[in-house]
Amino acid sequence: MNVRLLALAGVVVCAVALPLTVASAGQVGDARPAAVRTSQHAGDATPGADAKDPSSAPTPSPLLLGLGLATAARCGPELTAPDGAEAQTCVMTQGAQTWARAYYRNATGEALDAVLSFMGPGGHTVQVRCAVGADEEPGTCETPREPVKGGPDAYTAVAEFAARGADGPLLLRSGSNSGVPTGS
Repeated sequence: MNVRLLALAGVVVCAVALPLTVASAGQVGDARPAAVRTSQHAGDATPGADAKDPSSAPTPSPLLLGLGLATAARCGPELTAPDGAEAQTCVMTQGAQTWARAYYRNATGEALDAVLSFMGPGGHTVQVRCAVGADEEPGTCETPREPVKGGPDAYTAVAEFAARGADGPLLLRSGSNSGVPTGS
């Protein structure tokens, strides 16, 4: 009977330990450590503890069990201009922060100017200018992050790509709205 109780106790211990092991492991293929710790301060050490051991005190961390904060993206369609400029514009949201991002590739052979406009509730608008090189490498242009006010549909982003110079012609305009026809 003692053997049965001991075997049963072993099963309970394994059943409790297994979910904890899985929860702290992070995502499959995630090279980051499962938990991030900051350096130990001199006052954090317990008497008799080894200074090389990590502190058991809670530490501020942007990651929770290696998973981090999720980022949501609401993007418009990928567009390509006849001369070779390509772009897709998105409204990004992570936690309580939101911003605009434009992904682009410039295959025109000439440097371009880009303006990314981020419009929010109450007529609030942020604009940034980005220099787009003449190489064909993909790039991004972003506005600063700001606190979310309202729902995700309250924000819109538009990126405009033009030839360099004050009078450079507009080559491509890309928006975060999908432009899906509503039908008639």
